[in-house]
Amino acid sequence: MYRLLLILVVCTVLVGCTNAATSSTMIAESPIAINPTVQQSVTSEDSTQVPVTQNPISPDQYTIQEYPVPAGTHPHDVAPAPDGSVWYTAQNSAALGKLDPATGDVHHIALGSGSSPHGVIVGPDGAPWVTGQNGIYGRLDPSTGDMRVFEAPRRRGPYGITRTPNDQIYYASLANSYVGRIDLQTGEATVLEPPTEDQGARRIWSDSQGRIWVSEWNAGQVAVYDAADNSWKEWKLPGAQPQAYAVYVDEQDIIWLSDFGANAIVRFDPTLEQFSVFSLPSPGAAVRQILGRPGEIWGAESGVDKIVVIRANR
Repeated sequence: MYRLLLILVVCTVLVGCTNAATSSTMIAESPIAINPTVQQSVTSEDSTQVPVTQNPISPDQYTIQEYPVPAGTHPHDVAPAPDGSVWYTAQNSAALGKLDPATGDVHHIALGSGSSPHGVIVGPDGAPWVTGQNGIYGRLDPSTGDMRVFEAPRRRGPYGITRTPNDQIYYASLANSYVGRIDLQTGEATVLEPPTEDQGARRIWSDSQGRIWVSEWNAGQVAVYDAADNSWKEWKLPGAQPQAYAVYVDEQDIIWLSDFGANAIVRFDPTLEQFSVFSLPSPGAAVRQILGRPGEIWGAESGVDKIVVIRANR
């Protein structure tokens, strides 16, 4: 059994960095205990959806710590690295941030005015693939620095992107409500249509079986696509007006989402078809992306300039 420890980690950085990296260190504050909110949800009569039962979790399994970061940082995407550090995109500051969780030390690396860094995934050959909401996606050759850009089907919308265990790459189109599967040889994308019309596919992640999990922003749902039989399933998140933004699948194939409507992080067990909803202590946290490594789930709270980590302790 895992005992989850929820800690909000935020580190102070120097404001106004230009071409040089800057850093600062902050001492951790004492944990603040909170009571997680657990809700029950029942889906509509749509045959593509499955009823959901509640999954109560004891409040004493969670504690929270918060640290302020400079106003205007607005962390967007977060990527834990194998060496224990954590990278995040400071989208509003046009910078890349690197956090040392052990010391609280942070470095900001300026990426240039107007760069507005967003999402990225590393392909099977080590080359990064990126998306652009203006209607493109592309591949950067790390050996030459050459960028190959492709026009997305239906243009506007490419947003989240993921790589599967069998080395396929998929992306979600928010503006045009579809999932795209990229042919790595030609660069062309095949459009895959979720069951719900105009659902607003926003973020996307693969589980260990290569199934594609999608956060549906407009519909407030989480969906899964199985390429083995070309099938879809969808579940409505708990609450009156859920807004599913970020999605991530951990090493146990548990699904994690952020819900803007509830200002919460949501855990979904696909085997039991159960949700657990945990309210965040800072109003308007706006977790736009979730990523992790074994035993840890990291999210970027762009609305309050904080980074959140969920740790599972044996």
